[in-house]
Amino acid sequence: MPFGEIVVGSPGSGKSTYCYGKHQLFTALNRPISIVNLDPANDNIPYPCAINIASLITLQDAMSEHGLGPNGGMLYCMEYLEANYDWLEDRLQELGKDAYVLFDLPGQVEISTNHNSLKRIIEKLGKSGFRLAAVHLCDSHYVTDAAKYVSVLLLSLRAMLQLELPHINVLSKIDLLTQYGDLDFNLDFYTEVQDLSYLENALSSASPRYSALNMAICGLIEDFGLVGFETLAVEDKHSMLNLTRAIDRATGYVFIPQAGTKIPEGAVADPSAASSARPNAYALMSSAMGPRGGLRSDVRDVQERWVDARKEWDAYEETQWRREGEAMRQAAAEVEKQKKLHIRERK
Repeated sequence: MPFGEIVVGSPGSGKSTYCYGKHQLFTALNRPISIVNLDPANDNIPYPCAINIASLITLQDAMSEHGLGPNGGMLYCMEYLEANYDWLEDRLQELGKDAYVLFDLPGQVEISTNHNSLKRIIEKLGKSGFRLAAVHLCDSHYVTDAAKYVSVLLLSLRAMLQLELPHINVLSKIDLLTQYGDLDFNLDFYTEVQDLSYLENALSSASPRYSALNMAICGLIEDFGLVGFETLAVEDKHSMLNLTRAIDRATGYVFIPQAGTKIPEGAVADPSAASSARPNAYALMSSAMGPRGGLRSDVRDVQERWVDARKEWDAYEETQWRREGEAMRQAAAEVEKQKKLHIRERK
């Protein structure tokens, strides 16, 4: 059964960067991954692209052929892809039944909030056997301004209602948060979408004329009670792993290494050994129901790493990297030494 992610978000939220980072992470973990570029305006793709919509249609083609502007041309491209879904389906089948696919979507928010072509494409993917989750990236700098934060909440809620998928909202670029100003509350207030009435003073001072409207929007968001956020620093492996666990839980994906894969250090293949010592190949319920562990799994740790004590953490990690680098150099030198000794003994 193929699995996948529908990666959406506003322009500049880091969708392509996220796809590239996930490709690097999964390659290191020996997990299968293929990336499909569905942005007809993206001509600077940083990741290895398994399928590219540019082979079917480009934004420039749509604009010049039909006299459309950028937004209208983008919507036309999505409608054209929907009409030619068999083109996409044939290429997805070539990836295999165990593929894990990232669909990199354009940044126009109406594609995931109002326009129905993407929704119908997702329905067709579901009928063909895909287990999908929507990953909605939002730039973390929005949480530094109450009005922008409420607008992102409303946008995220609209996307959740439109796409009708297991949905993971993500505050991306969390490692850059301190560049945009101080937070009025702790980070968990924003990720857990706690009592929005605390934003009333900030919203009223910024736009007193619309204070009643602002609070009505906050009440609407709270009535649905659907929106929450994960955090992401794409260059931090712990942050990427934590988000990957959240997405795996949403889709029900459990990665089982193929036969012949090297067993992790400390695990044994003996079936009579204790369960704690064997590779966990039957982890569906533990993945779905168990607590998420690891660094950056608690938003308070994320705040400490990227907001409260960033300089100290940067210095600590730099020291750790130097030690790891030195250990690798010593290991490489030892291997080279052993090779030379072996050559001498053969002579």
